[in-house]
Amino acid sequence: MRLLHICFVEYRIAAEYEVHYRSWMSARSAESQSFQLYEGTDQPLLFVEVWEAEDEYSASRIKEERCSERSSWHAMAEWVQGGAPKIHAWTFRPVNGRS
Repeated sequence: MRLLHICFVEYRIAAEYEVHYRSWMSARSAESQSFQLYEGTDQPLLFVEVWEAEDEYSASRIKEERCSERSSWHAMAEWVQGGAPKIHAWTFRPVNGRS
């Protein structure tokens, strides 16, 4: 079984933008099955996106696109508490097995 790399994106949405964010992300989710969106159960409005990628290079490309100021994703940065600098993204590789 081939294990996937992931790109993990985390941020907190300001309460006053919650409705805009949820509507915008609903449309994004319908366009792409490439990621899963999660909300913190202990910390409402703390969101993480989990993007799957075939390899480390692809995961890094997702991170680059997701965080770029030129990306269509950058539009949601204004809803994040603290703006774009508070959107954190990391890539992860499998620890066990072959990748």
